[in-house]
Amino acid sequence: MRAPINPRITLRCIRATVFSRMKKLRGRLWRGMAVCFALLLLYQLWIFAHICWWIKFDPSTSAFMESRLEIMQDKNPDAQLQHQWVPYAKISNNLKRALIASEDAKFVDHEGFDWEGIQKAYEKNLKKGKIVAGGSTISQQLAKNLFLSTRRTPWRKGEEAIITVMLEAVMDKRRIFEIYLNVIEWGNGVFGAEAAARHYYHTGAASLNAEQAARLAAMAPNPRYYDAHREAQGLLRKTSIILGRMNDAEIP
Repeated sequence: MRAPINPRITLRCIRATVFSRMKKLRGRLWRGMAVCFALLLLYQLWIFAHICWWIKFDPSTSAFMESRLEIMQDKNPDAQLQHQWVPYAKISNNLKRALIASEDAKFVDHEGFDWEGIQKAYEKNLKKGKIVAGGSTISQQLAKNLFLSTRRTPWRKGEEAIITVMLEAVMDKRRIFEIYLNVIEWGNGVFGAEAAARHYYHTGAASLNAEQAARLAAMAPNPRYYDAHREAQGLLRKTSIILGRMNDAEIP
């Protein structure tokens, strides 16, 4: 004859089993979080190491350039990017002033973020009910172009901010701007100031005059569209505005 089951003992056994399983689950969760944190830290160190290397050595490509090349080669396996690195001194000051006037008027003064510009962009987007302005600085754009994919993910903006802080911490403004000038997209497969100058004007980046530079700066927010629509009214209007602002632009 079986002994009667004691409900209190059974309940204690159940509680002990549940507690043991929860303890194991918590342990697994903590280990998983630790692994994720370690991988994230390694990724940030990998990025930081590249940035430190690029203080002295020029990047040969960027994440955005590689992404565009992959898309182009899906359509044409023989497609190649137009890109040629040129040092800062061999890029026209007209183009430097035009880009700062157009993209980031406070570039030499801020520490990576133009908070006033971000606020204005937010208010403008809120008023329009859609994203019509970005507010990103040249440093933020460079961070995105060098390391991040074109996919809009929830973490991308945060990662962009972290990389921007790294860039501003270890590079001076001149070096940040030099790399930006050499990796920015300027048309379908066209990257950097030298390739853009040759693609549109059959000259070198050092020889760009004020009007040519202003037009290239006006193209920067939507380069592939303007590559195909070079006489668009919006492009002509923006070129005129940038020309009027260039004399006030401060370059590093």
